[in-house]
Amino acid sequence: MMVKRQNRSTRDRAEQGSESGSERLCAVTRQALDPANLIRFALSPDGIVVPDLDRRLPGRGVWVGCDRRLVEKAVATHAFSKSLKVKAEAPADLAERVDDLIVKRVSGTLSLANKAGLVIAGFEKIYAALEKGPVRAVLHGTDAALDGRSKIDRKYRAIQASRGAPAAIVDVLTIAQMSLAIGRGSVVHAALIPGGLSDRFLEEAERLLRYRSTAIEASPVADEEFSELSS
Repeated sequence: MMVKRQNRSTRDRAEQGSESGSERLCAVTRQALDPANLIRFALSPDGIVVPDLDRRLPGRGVWVGCDRRLVEKAVATHAFSKSLKVKAEAPADLAERVDDLIVKRVSGTLSLANKAGLVIAGFEKIYAALEKGPVRAVLHGTDAALDGRSKIDRKYRAIQASRGAPAAIVDVLTIAQMSLAIGRGSVVHAALIPGGLSDRFLEEAERLLRYRSTAIEASPVADEEFSELSS
């Protein structure tokens, strides 16, 4: 028994080691992609497929492109069982579970940024912040009125253009989700000042947008200039 456990442990380490390269193979498209453009899934002890967004769960993983439709196809075609070569039960709502988890990561990072003093909320305060100094990103609730958004966006784009900097405009969370993350009522608009957590928020927001679209080849927004993140 001891020998078998050691062999299994060795095999798991080898499988994990095979995932340490610069690219992974999507189980659906069979396309080799950077891990940033994929979602890792692992098998729970009871044989259930679970998302592993942090890529830390033990055992062999299955990688699927960061695209909701690809996750849905992986479930429909039993791609997890085929890749793992064991029975793997993928919940029918796995794609929705992934979406919920990414939303929680976006909201959680926004909450951390707020606690770090990097978030400005309120129309007038955002206007003042734009005049005063650099703003890393402007955020709008997905259900925010177009008029208020347009006024802030026009000013932000003009100021960023004068500074030769990109205007990061993010629209991936609802007003309710933004309000909950920031810890105050009815946050329709917000802004992020530069900081590590602001960059991390943008990476998480880009992943959510990418998951809900078809742009699985997109690279993290923190590494490139971009004009808008909108769901």
